[in-house]
Amino acid sequence: MEKKCLDCGDTFKGRIDKKFCSDLCRNAYNNKVNSESSNYVRNINGILRKNRKILESLIPEETAKASKQKLTDKGFNFGYYTHQYKTKKGDNYYFCYEFGYLAIEGDYFLLVKRKQ
Repeated sequence: MEKKCLDCGDTFKGRIDKKFCSDLCRNAYNNKVNSESSNYVRNINGILRKNRKILESLIPEETAKASKQKLTDKGFNFGYYTHQYKTKKGDNYYFCYEFGYLAIEGDYFLLVKRKQ
């Protein structure tokens, strides 16, 4: 039974459930289908990695203090973080992977590294 490849449109023979003439066409088709959602996820992951790298560079040991201006000058994006941690006191820590921050007095943040 001859079928048409979903990617290039060439006719081919093969199993009844085969949809592509080659692995190249199968990969190209799936890359086209998934590219829009992949780009969105890739962009968000890029922002999260950048935030993590900035926090890591500002924490010499386990904790540090930094101004909001210093973080934004380095390109930190406060709208993206991986998770939150709420303490018993009600403080909200925001984390980019294992590095986190807590808003303290003025425009300053306490930067922390989560212990394993």
